[in-house]
Amino acid sequence: MKRTRIAALALATASAALAPLLGQAATAAEGGAYLQDPASGEKSMKSMWTKDEMHKVEGQLRFHPGVQYKTVTRPGPAAAPDYERRSGDPKTLAWLPSYEFAWSVSDSTLVKKAVTVKEGAHPIVVHAVLRNADRVKVGEVRKELAGKPPTGREKVAGGKRIACDTGEYTVEWSVTRSGYGTLGGTLRWNSSCEQYRTAFASNHGPQR
Repeated sequence: MKRTRIAALALATASAALAPLLGQAATAAEGGAYLQDPASGEKSMKSMWTKDEMHKVEGQLRFHPGVQYKTVTRPGPAAAPDYERRSGDPKTLAWLPSYEFAWSVSDSTLVKKAVTVKEGAHPIVVHAVLRNADRVKVGEVRKELAGKPPTGREKVAGGKRIACDTGEYTVEWSVTRSGYGTLGGTLRWNSSCEQYRTAFASNHGPQR
């Protein structure tokens, strides 16, 4: 047995167990867990038609809470003190959200809403606001995307750390295709880190 062992497997196990623990129905994904509006699968979208029913815009948001923490080295059990391991430090838990937008733009040909095509380059604007329980804006992202394909995704870093256990938040989001229209929605997120602390304790606490 090695003198020092970094418990990468234990951390991976904890991360996998923690992926859906966000207080709502979450989906495990590469790079962490996320909340999606509208819920359901990857291709689920909200949609709207222009007034002349010749152009359709669809949109989706994935909110990635992005839990952050540092690891610390802890000694092994009394019977094997050299069996060191690394574990998450609950005192350093925090959130660093990011926002992933998806869009789809369709154009009718000849018959309204009947035969559509997806072609050309499109100007897309994505926007999201994070508000706390008092409706105060605590984070915002906005990005103009020029010459984008009719179907695509874009992930935008929020750039704002959110402290654990600061209540429920609301994410307001929108996707705009210039000249066609804007659609969007909202989702709720609970900033509690209690389940992460519990997982750290159960997976990396004193071992006998």
